Amino acid sequence: MDTIQFEDFKKLDIRIGKIISADPIDGADKLLKLVINFGNEEKQVLAGIAQFVNNPQDLIGKQIPVLVNLEPRRMRGLDSNGMILTADADGKPVLLVPEEDVPPGSVVK
Repeated sequence: MDTIQFEDFKKLDIRIGKIISADPIDGADKLLKLVINFGNEEKQVLAGIAQFVNNPQDLIGKQIPVLVNLEPRRMRGLDSNGMILTADADGKPVLLVPEEDVPPGSVVK
């Protein structure tokens, strides 16, 4: 595994966000459109987890870590303004959630 300098890690802005909507994207088997609240703002994030989620509405209200200062990316005609962080369990993404509720926008260190 390659190592990075601590200064590189400090460039990452990872915050806890609360999912306020989760919708499938027409014609995209893998993507869900998430709107995530960070307290003082909301961001739209496209996440490649659709095939692993039975009901996207079950994601609403969950708190998750998101890399918020990632350069926006356009997919399927929509902008993705961040990246959710998941654990990889044998190729299946598993959401990471705080042990207890924290204010949306809390910084992950």
